[in-house]
Amino acid sequence: MARFIAVIILVLPGVIGAYGIKLMRDALFSEIIFFSAGIQFIIGLIFFIGGLAFIGGFIYHRDKKRRLINQYKNKQNTYKERN
Repeated sequence: MARFIAVIILVLPGVIGAYGIKLMRDALFSEIIFFSAGIQFIIGLIFFIGGLAFIGGFIYHRDKKRRLINQYKNKQNTYKERN
């Protein structure tokens, strides 16, 4: 049950981001749903960036919790020291 709730929590921002892309596309092609094309584009951009930021933050938090972030940074530093 907990995994199902986790999947829903991840799918919802993805759907919101996809809807934001749809709003921006509709604003560019003059299919106005809200008051004006500019407002519709800005709302779509906010939805898209919000959904993308949530999913990106989740992936970053998960990798940091599994200590994958520090390993990647150490590999970069080792590579820089060799050159």
